[in-house]
Amino acid sequence: MDRLEQYRIFVKVAELGSFIKTAQLLEIPRASISAGVQQLETALGARLLHRTTRSVSVTPDGAQVLERVRKLLADADDIEQLFHSRSLQVSGRLNIDAPSRIARRLIAPALPGLLRTYPRLQVGLGSSDRTIDLIQEGVDCAVRVGASRDSSLVVRPLGHIAMINCGSPDYLREYGMPLSPEDLRQGHWCVGYSPAAAGTEAPWEVAGQSLALQLPSQVIANNVEGYIACCVAGLGLIQIPRFDVQHLIDAGSLIEVMPQFPAASMPISLVYPHRRQRSNRLIAFIEWFESLMKQHLE
Repeated sequence: MDRLEQYRIFVKVAELGSFIKTAQLLEIPRASISAGVQQLETALGARLLHRTTRSVSVTPDGAQVLERVRKLLADADDIEQLFHSRSLQVSGRLNIDAPSRIARRLIAPALPGLLRTYPRLQVGLGSSDRTIDLIQEGVDCAVRVGASRDSSLVVRPLGHIAMINCGSPDYLREYGMPLSPEDLRQGHWCVGYSPAAAGTEAPWEVAGQSLALQLPSQVIANNVEGYIACCVAGLGLIQIPRFDVQHLIDAGSLIEVMPQFPAASMPISLVYPHRRQRSNRLIAFIEWFESLMKQHLE
């Protein structure tokens, strides 16, 4: 095992805090992971990791080495790919994560174009409506909607997603077409939305301001698929990104209401660990995703 490989193993163990998880992620035996770290510690003459039966943590010496080794590995990756053409540079697996609707409605249908451009690229596509730990779950890049406050990640803002208000034809026949926020006080309902991670129901908003009146809801969804389905079923009004429901509006299953009073647009960004800032796979994906999202941003 060469020194560069020992460095890579050490960085991954430090990030994951586990020899077992590192072995699983790198798909090499746990004994090789332990041996690689021990050989590196012997070569450097310093203890890099605290080991207990329950956890692994970085020592003060290890923290100094970790900071320098991350830069060294990034430079090594750049050198290895320096003289290849761009399409040949972009190879291997890139694990990405996105909110379920963005993954289903935007990313998945467009992936064939990305893979035709970079035939040696393999994409691992995860989709969920929860905020994941990128390092713990081995994710290279994630799409985030809303504010991102994780200082351990690089945040690349892409723009803002337009929001609209919607109701089903059956609902609007029963409760009437609201023309202004004041009309909502006349017996209207909304479909509640409370993502599992949030624990609280999202309020109804007008131009970024919550209404003094909290619209009542008979059903509260914890994911976007259920949120939209309940609206189509006539259970209340919703506020949703336009791209999520435009096909339902075109089909007549939903009707946009109060277009002059939408909720504030939502910021969307890509986030990724600092260590992957110069990955060619990541750069290619960022450029592709930015182009994909342009038509959906304000």
